[in-house]
Parts: sequence; structure tokens; C-alpha cells
Amino acid sequence: MRGWVLAVMVLLAGCQSTHDQLIDQGYPPAYADGFQDGCGSGRQAAGVMAGEFRKDVPRYLHNRQYESGWDDGFRQCQAMQENRDQQDYRARHWDQRDEQWQQEKDRDAARAYRPN
Repeated sequence: MRGWVLAVMVLLAGCQSTHDQLIDQGYPPAYADGFQDGCGSGRQAAGVMAGEFRKDVPRYLHNRQYESGWDDGFRQCQAMQENRDQQDYRARHWDQRDEQWQQEKDRDAARAYRPN
């Protein structure tokens, strides 16, 4: 639950960077650093070419706040990107199919109700 609330806060922040938003919300700097690195990594894992895999491995292994932030950022940003990609796919393919099906159904109904 905490993760989704955090994601909504980040999206509503507007022009403020995710890192700055997290700091303003009272998260420790190490968590914000980890979240920022994990988010870019999660977007890259979801297939975004602009995303960059970044992980400070020694810090991840020895700093629980960085580790937690990285894991949260990775999961949330990967999931948000995959959801966005799925919505884009549906908009391009399924909505068009639904529209074609509705037109075909309307034509068939018109033929069925037309007097011979």
C-alpha cells in the first residue's frame, strides 16, 4: 500500500524531481537515492530505452534505506511502465477491433430489420 501511495505522490509532484519530492515528504536521502536509481532501472527493465540501469551495489548491500528505496522504485516504475505499455497496446489494437465489431453488428442488425 505504501508503494502505491508513494507512486501517486510522485506523479502529482509535477515539475519537482522524484528525489526532491521524497525528501520533502520526509523520506531519508538514502531512500530517495535508492528510489531514483531503482526507478530508472525498473523503467529500463520494462523496455524503455531512455531508462538507465543504475544500482550502487555496495550501498545496496550495506544500507537498508538505499536497498528499500531501490526495491520500491524498481517495482513501482516497472509496473507503471508495463501498465502504460499495456494500455497503449489496447488502445491501438483492441479499441479498433471493438469499433469494427460494433460497425459489423450494426450493419447486420440493419439488414435483419430491413423489409424484403
